[in-house]
Amino acid sequence: MNAPTLSPLHGRLALCRPGFERECLQELEQAARDAGLAGYARARESGGHAEFILHDGSDAGALTVATRWDALIFARQVLDLIARLEGLDPVDRIGPLLAALNERGERFGDLVIEHTDSDAGRELAGLARSLTPPLRVALQRARLLDAAAPRHLHVLLLAGDSLLLAAAAPGAAAPDPGGIPRLRFPAGAPSRSTLKLEEALLVLLDERERERWLRAGMTAVDLGAAPGGWTFQLVRRSLRVIAVDNGPMDRALLDSGLVEHRREDGFRFRPARTVDWLVCDMVEQPRRIAALMAAWLGERRCRRALFNLKLPMKKRLVEVRLCLDLIRDAVPGIELRARQLYHDREEITVLALPHA
Repeated sequence: MNAPTLSPLHGRLALCRPGFERECLQELEQAARDAGLAGYARARESGGHAEFILHDGSDAGALTVATRWDALIFARQVLDLIARLEGLDPVDRIGPLLAALNERGERFGDLVIEHTDSDAGRELAGLARSLTPPLRVALQRARLLDAAAPRHLHVLLLAGDSLLLAAAAPGAAAPDPGGIPRLRFPAGAPSRSTLKLEEALLVLLDERERERWLRAGMTAVDLGAAPGGWTFQLVRRSLRVIAVDNGPMDRALLDSGLVEHRREDGFRFRPARTVDWLVCDMVEQPRRIAALMAAWLGERRCRRALFNLKLPMKKRLVEVRLCLDLIRDAVPGIELRARQLYHDREEITVLALPHA
């Protein structure tokens, strides 16, 4: 068997939902242009990841700052690229990997082995689990692991014989492998859509914000609530919810004493007084939802909003930017945090914090 091929790389690696590589590439390219950096982006359709390769002499640190994982919409995880290894012998993947890292001379604080969320990537989950313990031991013996080192080593398996080496400081990368929080479907939830709101509250808010803004007794409106997947997440945090939908709500939620069901049009309903939260997962054209959110926020009907925008099949990033700009124009100074979450599909989730 031929010797493995090592290709040093200088740039960024982003993991995304399969089918959204183009949008991820566009965001990486735009961030690089805004930072005045030269390079090129590449990805394989439905591969679940994208790369931006910097031209020689470009400032990798500036690109790292410009493309933080929590600043991009379509990337779940973003890392500094180190190298690509191809042609690995399944009998010995660790030897060439150690040789590449020894040549680099950098120590790492920890090891994370990941795979993409694509069909091919998920088939590598077992290999990722089995490779982690022996590679960790080998790195320790080679003195390449040091708890005080500023960056963690990330190994992205692409196939049984190829991988990407990357790195990131702990605070500059998503905390979960692949940027995917591991959530369990909660007992009693009326629909799987409940996981979308649970993930959104976990990813788009930090711990301090969750403590301040999700307190018992706060009020919320859930537009398009039935059967109650999003209302469930609010009720379990003891918020009082007006659930607006012409469809039926889950009986257990209604029996909680925290839910008032209003059989009304979600586009026409307005609360009698300002609520702490507006949440919305209605299936509707994204610009129509954006206009509705802008109206609520501009009229101060809610203190903060969390909603999904269902995306078209084409020009998805263009549509996202149009929707976000529509809200920004209507509510000057608003802070918008937008992400395509793991439990999202052809949509993104947006957190709106007016007058932040």
